[in-house]
Amino acid sequence: MLISIYPHLKMILAIDVYYRNDVAKAAGVLLKNFKDEEPIQTYTKIITNMAEYTPGEFYKRELPCITELLQLISISSLQCIIIDGYVFLNDQQKPGLGYHLYLYLNKQVPIIGVAKTNFYNNQKYVRTIIRGKSKTPLYITSIGIDVDIAAVNILSMAGEHRIPNMLKRVDMETKKNHF
Repeated sequence: MLISIYPHLKMILAIDVYYRNDVAKAAGVLLKNFKDEEPIQTYTKIITNMAEYTPGEFYKRELPCITELLQLISISSLQCIIIDGYVFLNDQQKPGLGYHLYLYLNKQVPIIGVAKTNFYNNQKYVRTIIRGKSKTPLYITSIGIDVDIAAVNILSMAGEHRIPNMLKRVDMETKKNHF
């Protein structure tokens, strides 16, 4: 079991994964609060021998990468996890990556999904937010935390543009060092 470097605080972890052929790089940035300008710590993990993408089952490719990265972090120190994707894919609550991650974590850590595109028949469990001067929304879903609260938290994140700075940062970490 890992020891939290800040045992009295509950942290926020933003995660992203980037793929190149059958190799992936998962990255996470740890934040004290949603408005942080800089991460407390950054984590990365290279995963080899990736399964091929199966349409409609994205989580089967991405979840193993996220779970590998989570081995580097004290789960008990997390307030929530932000993923690049959805918790629910439609109004019938078809499970997305975030839902599967929530189950993997035994429903102990709330998950906030931030997606850049919308799915057909997906309005009931999604909140759209507009950040900065963008006219293009982000699509917020969640589990373990009210979706309206999740949307307000993502809206409050640092940065003047559509994508919050820390979510851009974690995306850049996945591609860093010529991965």
